[in-house]
Amino acid sequence: MKFLDQAKIYLKSGDGGSGCCSFRREKYIEFGGPNGGNGGRGGDVIFEAVPNLNTLIDFRYRQHFKAERGHNGEGKDKFGRKGENLIIKVPVGTQIVADDDETVIKDMLTPYERFTIAKGGDGGYGNAMFKTSTNQAPRRADPGQPGEEMWVWLKLKMIADAGLLGFPNAGKSTFLSAVTSARPKIADYPFTTLHPNLGIAKIDDEEMLIADIPGIIEGAHDGVGLGDHFLRHVERCAVLLHLIDGTEEDVAGRYKAIRKELKLYSPALAQKREIVVLNKTDALTPEEIDEKAKALQKACRKKPMLMSGAAHAGTTEVLRALLPHVLKLRE
Repeated sequence: MKFLDQAKIYLKSGDGGSGCCSFRREKYIEFGGPNGGNGGRGGDVIFEAVPNLNTLIDFRYRQHFKAERGHNGEGKDKFGRKGENLIIKVPVGTQIVADDDETVIKDMLTPYERFTIAKGGDGGYGNAMFKTSTNQAPRRADPGQPGEEMWVWLKLKMIADAGLLGFPNAGKSTFLSAVTSARPKIADYPFTTLHPNLGIAKIDDEEMLIADIPGIIEGAHDGVGLGDHFLRHVERCAVLLHLIDGTEEDVAGRYKAIRKELKLYSPALAQKREIVVLNKTDALTPEEIDEKAKALQKACRKKPMLMSGAAHAGTTEVLRALLPHVLKLRE
């Protein structure tokens, strides 16, 4: 299944049905009087969050959604039928954003939660509603009210316990495949991961959901590489796992570059709990590990953990370091 994390769609609730102008016509009844029924109300547009969806790919092939209009009223005081509501199913964690791409209308966080974004128009009155003692044969019948229409953005933010950060080729996908059953694409070239991946890791009788996002590089906030919009998938995480490629010359510079991008994207995201890991230690000598760990510690002001995702060395310790932060958020 292809992954799509944002889409722009057009919504329109149903117009109300028109009222009917009708008079009672029966044998031996000379002045039957008005009997035109009211029009039916238009259908609403409703969003529903469902847990078994994890992509917005369906909205790539259909962008226009219109609810059914209300049916017109009829003679013999028959009211028009209400239009059917249109229910649009989206993944849990989807944000509904206004056309200005800034105003958040609704955040769909709870499974099976429903939100009515556009209400259908009211049906028009039939002429029976305008009958009075002085106007016993009104010929007025109102049209239905138009429904609401709008363009909105749908933006999916994954709901994961821990999020992986790092430059391309830092070993994020390798770590995810080592500790979960997820099988992301792994290769020795940058930007192998083009969309977020999720995996469930088990440690000490507990489970945690880990999100792997495409690599962030310097200048991502200006659109360099794949940009920084994938960072929204780790905004809801309890803790960030920052992987640094130990084979890089300047590990401290790499750490600072990612931290800079985090702050430019969202100061709140930059304040999240972070565990720093020096990865790919299997490719380094003990002297190199010691040297780079010290340089990294000086940059992040805390002792980094050592790990090799490919060799499965230190992965259990890293998961145990993540677990307390995850459990604290669940309380």
